[in-house]
Amino acid sequence: MTPLRVGAVSYLNTKPLVYGLNDRPAEFTLRFDVPSKCATLLHEGKVDLGLIPAIEYLSGDSYHIVPGVSIASDGPVTTVAVFTRKAMSQAKTIALDLSSRTSVALTRVLCARYWKIAPSFVPTEPDLDAMLARADAALVIGDPAFEIDPVTRGVTKIDLGEEWQAMTGLPFVYAMWVGRANAASREHCRALQEARDQGLAHLADIAREVGGGDAGLAQRSLEYLRDNLKYGLGEREIAGLRRFFELSADVGLVSRRQPLRFYQQR
Repeated sequence: MTPLRVGAVSYLNTKPLVYGLNDRPAEFTLRFDVPSKCATLLHEGKVDLGLIPAIEYLSGDSYHIVPGVSIASDGPVTTVAVFTRKAMSQAKTIALDLSSRTSVALTRVLCARYWKIAPSFVPTEPDLDAMLARADAALVIGDPAFEIDPVTRGVTKIDLGEEWQAMTGLPFVYAMWVGRANAASREHCRALQEARDQGLAHLADIAREVGGGDAGLAQRSLEYLRDNLKYGLGEREIAGLRRFFELSADVGLVSRRQPLRFYQQR
């Protein structure tokens, strides 16, 4: 059997989903990149399956989703946030970390539908000081957002998972396993679901490894993985995903809508 070429995200939040996959070389070969790069590799056919930003699903005509697995939140997510020294109602410019198109789209949706503002957007590297030197607010995602202490940096942190839930009452899906039709077999899907289950059973081990001997970092990592993130893709997450796609189309961020297609589970 030819191993499935898999592109995964290089952030802490992905570790429970890929737990043990490197020990299955006959089934999977893994590479790690930022979310936007994972999506590009999938679109270009350089990987068979990618853990891609949710909105990138709309870029393919025949993409399918591995059932039951995602990176989501049902409230605060911690690692997708806007940092600002002004009230959002006064923000006229927002600097954007372009590492994930989904987070950018979520920011734009919240601006239009929740914060009721129409700022200009400035693409930048995820350096908070440089971002806030150029704009009133800054979107930072992933591990860089996890590492920012808003108190010591003198900024307000606006958690976008929390804002989305306040606006819709639904979870938000940031990423899921996506590939072309027939790319992943039932056995592949089952293996990815099992990897998730094993990762969730070993969150403390993952957090200790991330901490590297720093007990405080290990505890923060554990709380983040355990309390902020959800790794299923059930009815409520699917409803949140559909709502996000609808709002993204309504505000002109995507030109088409796609039905949600899933690989067969049985």
